[in-house]
Order: sequence, then C-alpha cells, then structure tokens
Amino acid sequence: MRGLIYGAYKVEAMTDNPLRNREIILEFCPIGNLVKVSAMDVKTMTEISVQGPASAGEATLKLNALRRLEYVLKKKGLLS
Repeated sequence: MRGLIYGAYKVEAMTDNPLRNREIILEFCPIGNLVKVSAMDVKTMTEISVQGPASAGEATLKLNALRRLEYVLKKKGLLS
C-alpha cells in the first residue's frame, strides 16, 4: 500500500453483522512496514484505529478495524 487511502464502506449482506446498513469511513495510512487503519461510524461519530503489518493485506486489516469498531460501539451501548 502506498499513500493515504480513504473510503466510505457500507456494511451489507451479512445478516448476523450488527454493523449492517451502517456507513463506515475507513482510512488506511501506511507507516513503514505497518498500516494504521482508522474506522469511523458516521451515525455515532465513533472512531477507532488499529495497526497491523502491511503484509496482512487490506481485507484482513479492514475486518480487524470493523470488529474493533463493533466492540467499542457495543461497549458504549450504541449498538445492540
């Protein structure tokens, strides 16, 4: 990955996913051999960030960020 990558992501399809039908903004920021991924839930303005090796790939990093966001939203009581 090179440079800063932004993207809006709408979680759909998975019926058991508590984030479905929510708009999530994702940001990938490569820092040497690491990539910092920030995810923000547009509805609640809740933002998290995770880091992982650049070799993990975009899909794995995105999944980890979405799982962390889900955890934080549940912990704050903003998601059932």
